Amino acid sequence: MKLSLLTYLLFCLFGLTVIAVAPQKAVIVTYPDDTPDSVLNQAKKEIKKAGGIITHEYKLIRGFAAQASTRALEAVQALSSQYLPLIEEDSIVSIDGDLIRGGHTN
Repeated sequence: MKLSLLTYLLFCLFGLTVIAVAPQKAVIVTYPDDTPDSVLNQAKKEIKKAGGIITHEYKLIRGFAAQASTRALEAVQALSSQYLPLIEEDSIVSIDGDLIRGGHTN
């Protein structure tokens, strides 16, 4: 009986842990050219605060690649009404036109 109860409790705790972790997806976040650095820095901070990671910072365009939850991306979208980000799923397109979803490679 004690073993069954302990097993049940562990199963419940494990289930709650799995539910609490938000799924993340690979995205590219870009901003208009006139966007201040402070807006980009705040967006990256929001993603990190929500448990996401910045996988690449672009030099030629105002933006970055990240692994982030939907909730973090919604927070980034709501940061500024003047400088709206374009958030798109990161993917790799091969030379023969095949689309491979899922992420940035260094």
